[in-house]
Amino acid sequence: MASLGNPQNTLRCIHIAGTNGKGAVAAMLDSVLRAAGYRVARYTSPHLVSINERFFIGGEPVADDALAAAADEVFPVITRLERDRGLEVTFFEALTAVAFALFSRIRPDVTVLETGLGGRLDATNIIASPLVSVITRIGLDHCDWLGSTHAAIATEKAGIVKPGCPVVCGAMPSEALDAIRRVAAEKGSPLTVAQPWTPPAGFALFGAFQEENASTVKAALDVLREGRSPARSFAIPDSAIAEGLARVVWPGRCQRVVKAGVTYIVDGAHNPDGAVALAHVLDGMAPVGLVAGFCGDKDVSGHLRTLAPHVSRAWAVPIRNDRSLAPEVVAARMESAGIAAATSCSAVPEALSVAAGWARETGNPVVVCGSLFLVGEALVALDAYPWRLHSPDVNELLAPLP
Repeated sequence: MASLGNPQNTLRCIHIAGTNGKGAVAAMLDSVLRAAGYRVARYTSPHLVSINERFFIGGEPVADDALAAAADEVFPVITRLERDRGLEVTFFEALTAVAFALFSRIRPDVTVLETGLGGRLDATNIIASPLVSVITRIGLDHCDWLGSTHAAIATEKAGIVKPGCPVVCGAMPSEALDAIRRVAAEKGSPLTVAQPWTPPAGFALFGAFQEENASTVKAALDVLREGRSPARSFAIPDSAIAEGLARVVWPGRCQRVVKAGVTYIVDGAHNPDGAVALAHVLDGMAPVGLVAGFCGDKDVSGHLRTLAPHVSRAWAVPIRNDRSLAPEVVAARMESAGIAAATSCSAVPEALSVAAGWARETGNPVVVCGSLFLVGEALVALDAYPWRLHSPDVNELLAPLP
C-alpha cells in the first residue's frame, strides 16, 4: 500500500469482522447509509458469480472498466514487489489493494469494509482509524487458522479494534464477548453490545438470524449518528433505516426463490452455526429436499446432522472449487447423518431438475446449501442472480471440476 501512496488513508471506513453475518451487516449498513443520502463504497468477500460483486459503489457492483483500471494500477506494483523482494502477495491481498485504489479514486462518504479471514492479520486491517469497528457473532470456523475456542477466535477478530475508536458487538457466546471486552479495554475503545431490536415492517431479509444482524446494524448506526465515531456525526433518520432495510439485497443467504411452482431456499450456510440458523428457519416447515455440496475443509457431517431432521430427500453435488468433496462422498455422509434417501449427482443443474420434480410431486420446498460457490451457481441456474452478470469468474463458475 505504501508503494501505491497509501490510498486507504483517504477513506472513512466502517470495519466489520465476525464468523457469521458480517456480509449481511455490511450490505445493510450500505443500504441504510445510501437511503440517508451518503455515497457508499463496499468491499466484501467472497463473491457468488462475478468478482465485481466484491466491490460495490452506490449499491451496484463496480463496472468492468473501472475495476480493470484499478487492477492495472495495482498489479505492476505487486509484480515488482514479488520480483525484487521475494514476497508472495495473496489473492485476497491483491484484491484488497485493488479495492483501496478503486475507492480512493471516487472518494465515497463512507467505505464499508469486511474482513476476509480473522481480523488481526487480515489485509483490510491496514486501516488506521475506523469510524466504528463491528464484530458479528463468533462461531467455530477456520479453527486451523484462528484457534479452537470462541475466546481465541474472538481475540483474533478483535484485532480490528483500534485505540480510541468505538466498537459494536453483536450477539455471541459469553466467552467471545469477554475476550472482546478485554481487547477494547486495553485499547481504550468504547464498546457497545447490540441489544435485541425489532426491524421495521418490510425488512427484506429472511430469518431470525438476519433480525439479529439488523440489531447489530442499528447499534452501529446509533454510534454514527450520535457522533461517537472519530468523525462528525451522521444524519441518519429512522425513515432511512426503514427504507434501507426494506431495500437491502444480500443474495444466497436464506433467500427464497419461487420458480415454476417450486419454492427454493438458497443459503450459503457452510459452518455449524450457519446450519443451526438454517435449521431454525426450517422449523415448522414440511420436510424438505436438500441439494448440497461442500468444500472438504468444512465440518460436513456436523452440518448435515443439524439439518437431517428436516430433510426427507437429498441430492449431493460437486462445487466448482478445487476443494470440493466428491458428490459420492457427500451422499455417504448424508446417509451417515441420518438422511435416508441420498443420491449423488454429477452437476448442480441435474440435481436442481430432479429436486424440482420431487418438489412438484410432494408440494414441499427444496433447500440448496453447503457452500457459497454452490449458491452462486444455483442462483444463476434459477435465474435469481440479482445483478447484471459482469465477467463470470472462470475459476469458480466455468472452470472444469478437478
